[in-house]
Amino acid sequence: MKTLNQFETYLVHEFVEDYADGLMSRRDMVRRVVHITGGVAAAATTLTQLGVQPALAQSGTPPVATPSGPRSPDSVPADDPRISGSEVTYPGLDGAIVMAYQAMPAGFATPAAVDEPGLPVVLVCHENRGLTEHIRDVARRWAVQGYLACAPDLLSREGGTANIADPAEIPALLTGSADIQRHVDDFRAAVAFYATQPAADAARLGMNGFCFGGGVTWRCATQMPELRGAAPFYGPPPPLDAVPDIKAAVFGVYSSDPGDFANKGQEALAAALTAAGVTFKFEIYPDTQHAFHNDTGPRYNAAQARQAWHDAVGWFETYVKGG
Repeated sequence: MKTLNQFETYLVHEFVEDYADGLMSRRDMVRRVVHITGGVAAAATTLTQLGVQPALAQSGTPPVATPSGPRSPDSVPADDPRISGSEVTYPGLDGAIVMAYQAMPAGFATPAAVDEPGLPVVLVCHENRGLTEHIRDVARRWAVQGYLACAPDLLSREGGTANIADPAEIPALLTGSADIQRHVDDFRAAVAFYATQPAADAARLGMNGFCFGGGVTWRCATQMPELRGAAPFYGPPPPLDAVPDIKAAVFGVYSSDPGDFANKGQEALAAALTAAGVTFKFEIYPDTQHAFHNDTGPRYNAAQARQAWHDAVGWFETYVKGG
């Protein structure tokens, strides 16, 4: 049986938690785990180790209906007159073409003077579902705050999120078929791209990611000294021996759910950040569960999601836009 890497393990726990809470059917949970482990027998063994019976038939609590549209008052529609959104591409470090969604304040004029700054940049990393409309919405929210936001599609080499026939395969494509370093490199390539764009001030750079994307954000923080600020929302921690390489001021968002696997290693990470002298703050939001910020998901907590968002915006005002 293959040994699961950190991100694969993280996602398997997430799927099992969704199943246990009645947010995902057994069939859907097993299909996702099979894609990650590489086979039915391996999936059964993994699930048994996590206390889940290995039956492969549909059973158990049926999943609750998941809202399909945004519910947050901070949501910004694609046609909002305050922003200008577009699909863009840029070259990856390996020569591949990376697709991304870009949003910026409407009517922003390219600086006329050489010494006039462009917009501060926020890179947004999507969840294990790929580049969804929700993540595009998050990019637009940053645009309303005065940033040029870019959300790369980390499945660009596979044809893009929208072209994956089986959505259940997406987590495995992101964590097994593609090395996490490839994702970090796509964000490093985005920095190089925006350094050449007159509308962007890549010297004022932040990064925001969610769940799987929170883990990628942590990894990027250890390898991208250009980052002034980072806001990982409940993702797996970076290797502790790489923490001293973090130059960004990090704002970590966590749920208060003791069963949330994203909280595993939080204390050790905080100790490593403190020892390394990294500017950081971890905020645990009360009465929340994993992925509580996603207003298209079943664990959305309206009050705490809005508080977490405004806290992250304030952090970036201090360390990215004005730092």
